[in-house]
Amino acid sequence: MIKVAITDDHPLLLEGLKNILSNQSSIEVVACFSDKTSMMDGLSKTEVDVILLDINLADINTLELIKPLKQKFSSLEIIMLSVHNEYAVINSSLTKGAKGYIQKNASVEEIIAGIKTVYDGGSYLCSQSKTVLDKKEEVGLKQIPKLTRREKEILVEAASGLTTNQIAEKLFISHHTVESHRKNLIEKFQTSNLSTAIKMAMEYNLI
Repeated sequence: MIKVAITDDHPLLLEGLKNILSNQSSIEVVACFSDKTSMMDGLSKTEVDVILLDINLADINTLELIKPLKQKFSSLEIIMLSVHNEYAVINSSLTKGAKGYIQKNASVEEIIAGIKTVYDGGSYLCSQSKTVLDKKEEVGLKQIPKLTRREKEILVEAASGLTTNQIAEKLFISHHTVESHRKNLIEKFQTSNLSTAIKMAMEYNLI
């Protein structure tokens, strides 16, 4: 029996995953957590083989939790659950020590296969993320994007929660200029939105 824990701050998703996995004869859901504090405390008290870890917990960047989790619970295998399907985020998860990366819209079969694969000592990517990783490796797009001073400024201000108009006013530039930089940043990080670009920039220590 594979002992599984789930950490996600969305109650519906947490309950849904718990119900799905509880119907599997080879899997036992032994704990569910909604934040870092309850997770760290719970893992100290409960034997867990595999944890499904939401990459976007509200109280912390969970990519930074992978290493300390592995250090404290050496036998624990980590699968990241994510809505992000960008190369930098997937690669960063694996580099930091996660054994799996699964999209939240992946099939039940893929989630179960991922749990069994990492429990048996392997690594697992859902089909969507594997395609992204394979394509990046094929074309060699592993370079860290080069940002201009202005692009870094806009990322920093956007990361602090400022809107386009607020950024324009603070930096004494036009709304159109900010929008242009935002589009360029999204293209440079090859993602679909600025929030993911900000997360990737932080991972690359660009801001």
